[in-house]
Amino acid sequence: MPDSSISKFFEKSRKERLDIIANFANLSNDELDLLQIENGGISYNQADKMIENAIGTFSLPLGIATNFKINGKDYLVPMVIEEPSVIAAASKGAKIARIKGGFKVLADKSYSIGQIQLLDVTDIPLAIKKINNSSDEILQLANSKSNTLSKMGKGAKEISCKEVNAPSGKMLIVELLIDVGDAMGANVTNTMCESVSPLIETIVGGRSLLRILSNYSTRRITKAMATFEKEAVGGKIVVDNIVSAFEFADNDVYRAVTHNKGIMNGTIAVANALGQDSRAIEAAANAYAAKTGRYRSLSKWSKDDAGNLVGTLEIPLSIGIVGGIANVHPIAKICTKILGVSSAQELACVITATGLAQNYSAIKALATEGIQKGHMRLHARNLAAAAGATPEQIDKIVQKMIEEKKITLDGARELLEQI
Repeated sequence: MPDSSISKFFEKSRKERLDIIANFANLSNDELDLLQIENGGISYNQADKMIENAIGTFSLPLGIATNFKINGKDYLVPMVIEEPSVIAAASKGAKIARIKGGFKVLADKSYSIGQIQLLDVTDIPLAIKKINNSSDEILQLANSKSNTLSKMGKGAKEISCKEVNAPSGKMLIVELLIDVGDAMGANVTNTMCESVSPLIETIVGGRSLLRILSNYSTRRITKAMATFEKEAVGGKIVVDNIVSAFEFADNDVYRAVTHNKGIMNGTIAVANALGQDSRAIEAAANAYAAKTGRYRSLSKWSKDDAGNLVGTLEIPLSIGIVGGIANVHPIAKICTKILGVSSAQELACVITATGLAQNYSAIKALATEGIQKGHMRLHARNLAAAAGATPEQIDKIVQKMIEEKKITLDGARELLEQI
């Protein structure tokens, strides 16, 4: 069984790293070649087919987080992010979680929510009754728009209604609950909503306006849990400090936003690598953080009876492994192969575990030495490169900047001139 616990992966050369990844994921020579293309894996012509008015491509660093064991399975986790220290932090968090068996994660089925807005409905309670009585007919029409989902026993499953009071008057919202399988599901959800809206208009009168999915995917919740051994964390005081740091985030919106941004560092980096809709994930997560009526921490941290640190992370995730850019972008396809997931639920488990691992490392650093010690060393490398240093000069300049506590672009330029 492949092992994701790789000693000193960060010290290895690019070729050594690629060889490890190739053996772990059984990559072909063509796939290895794609990973080494300097344009990020897509040509201008490919980019021009993905978006409008294309003028080029924009690459971001692709790295691998190690040490992840999730529901008993080892993963090497591809992450795309420009911020230093994130991949290292996720790997370190996964390494500590691994001591107590890694991450235990549960993911809901992939239920998408579609909404149809109805205006000018004269009797909303009566309209709701009519829709409920016609639910079978509405669901049948919706499912006729996707033979694939219907054959798999998936598709539109339920209809619900709610009344919304707006300044312009009352409106009726009809919601479709759709099992979209291993897809993110935006397109099929929108298609079904648009297809059934004329029928709903006929049933209740009124006028349909918006017919679109909701990205607030509360029926696609994933929950990760991990235990971090007290001594590996740093002892009782450090555990207590981390719990106090969490309580700060859970009770102060200014801290909560930054705390949750750190969680997103992990989740969105994986989502980027796998070609997911990161904006949908971010929007849903932030709405979920405010589900109690107050914006709070997405994660929770506590102690078990033995004094070990226990972390949980619960987030809604609209993600998929079929359709969309995930099946078009060559590098996203390779990253999916490296990760080795076979369902949207499994991908959701990995994304959520990575967010929790990242949160552990960030909150531990904040509660002990401070976030800057490790982060600034990595930031110094970016500054040295920006100053024009060659790869051979970067380490010398970084060491000097840290010794002189002058980690700035001007400082890097001065040191480069001296060299």
